[in-house]
Amino acid sequence: MFNIRIYGILIEKDRLLVTDEFRLGMQMTKFPGGGLEFGEGTIDCLKREWKEETGFNIEILYHYYTTDFFQPSYHLPESQQIINIYYLVKAIEKISLLATNKKFDFTELKDGVQTFRWLDLATVSRDEFTLPIDKVVAEKLRFEYNNT
Repeated sequence: MFNIRIYGILIEKDRLLVTDEFRLGMQMTKFPGGGLEFGEGTIDCLKREWKEETGFNIEILYHYYTTDFFQPSYHLPESQQIINIYYLVKAIEKISLLATNKKFDFTELKDGVQTFRWLDLATVSRDEFTLPIDKVVAEKLRFEYNNT
């Protein structure tokens, strides 16, 4: 069985937007986005997920990365292969998102709680992210940013 996840990469003023969440009994740092629903295209999925999570609309600039290695699920009750698709996005309206500078800055630890942070793109590290595929994307972003 496959689990397809769609994520957005938003870079503003050399900073990268990430989300800290508590899900499946664990704290995680990841890119904003989520699961593809049956009958939904990847772009429609990302726009829906982004609006649900951040409260603002985005424009998809281009496809950035799709998982190119086998990644089994470790945190789901049934065994699944995870396929992540990432798009570079931009806000098409004013970003009115409350962001914090503190990792896992939750007022209470309950399933589904979420906060946002901006990371300096020049120093972003794979170690900042929880999920294996996000770590690959973070390395790719940092390499490209530091070699342009």
